[in-house]
Amino acid sequence: MKAMSSYQLPDASSWGGALLLSDLGVIEAQGADAATFLHGQLSQDVTGQSAQQARLAAYCSVKGRMMASATVLRPEPEHFWLITDSSVLPGWLKRLSMFVMRAKAKLSDASGAVQVLGLLGDSVHALMPDTAAPQATDPGTANTVKSHQGGLLVRLSDVQGVARALWVGPSDNAQTLLSTLPQAEASQWAWLDVLSGVPRVQAATIDQFVPQMVNFELVGGVNFKKGCYPGQEVVARSQYRGTLKRRAFVAHAQGPIAGGAEVFSADDPGQPAGMVINAAAMPGDSGWSALIELKLAARESALTVGSPDGLALTLAEVPYPLLTDGDAA
Repeated sequence: MKAMSSYQLPDASSWGGALLLSDLGVIEAQGADAATFLHGQLSQDVTGQSAQQARLAAYCSVKGRMMASATVLRPEPEHFWLITDSSVLPGWLKRLSMFVMRAKAKLSDASGAVQVLGLLGDSVHALMPDTAAPQATDPGTANTVKSHQGGLLVRLSDVQGVARALWVGPSDNAQTLLSTLPQAEASQWAWLDVLSGVPRVQAATIDQFVPQMVNFELVGGVNFKKGCYPGQEVVARSQYRGTLKRRAFVAHAQGPIAGGAEVFSADDPGQPAGMVINAAAMPGDSGWSALIELKLAARESALTVGSPDGLALTLAEVPYPLLTDGDAA
């Protein structure tokens, strides 16, 4: 793996505050059958989830490709919030609604009534003083959830030494909470989110990745002990046959990177070696960082984004153990 000596990453130690995450939306599921319906659609154990837990989940095609990803919250036994990228929400909601059939479950876009805030640094410690961050060495552990000001606080992993959390709740309460906390910079949140190594499906990457290709099972997004869901056989086969040849890596560049852009390897420039999952500018710097999906065989070669002669990429590590015994180069 190429060295990162040419990059001086921003110092994030003083970052803090809160901000509205307008790029996230909320699908609401309510009803007596909401839990069992979602359990049969998602890669996660939903029926066993408590109100004190937040869990990542994928919604896959029958071919095992991720159509959407979400953070799942269960504020009440028959009430769920799926926090997902706003660009995929309309299509995902329409698709999910097709399969409700006679189930006692009502799905709706609650993005106007329910808002998502991002909290950084001291603001996290002030509102969740006794809550430890999820440990990278135990990524399957559900994120801790606590009630606060009419909504739910979700403790996320620390990135670059900065504490992170989400607050999800009614819009009026969100504005009240924002007024009591310092304002965080959107660029800081977006950059740390990329460096967290947790992939988010966006419009440009719908139907592109089996969960393991983007490390989704390594960050707790796939439960291999639950029952069937769309694409489950493909996802399970990828896990247990030991044929996985792609993973997600953090990468840096000196210019803009777009989600969905193709990544090329100098060793085989005739075809893409991977794809950008998510990307963000480095705060206060001209550089950019990205989470990229990449062939394991290409990780030692010179990489570019956009075209074989495009912007050079430098690989870095994701903040959790990456390779498993089932991986193959």
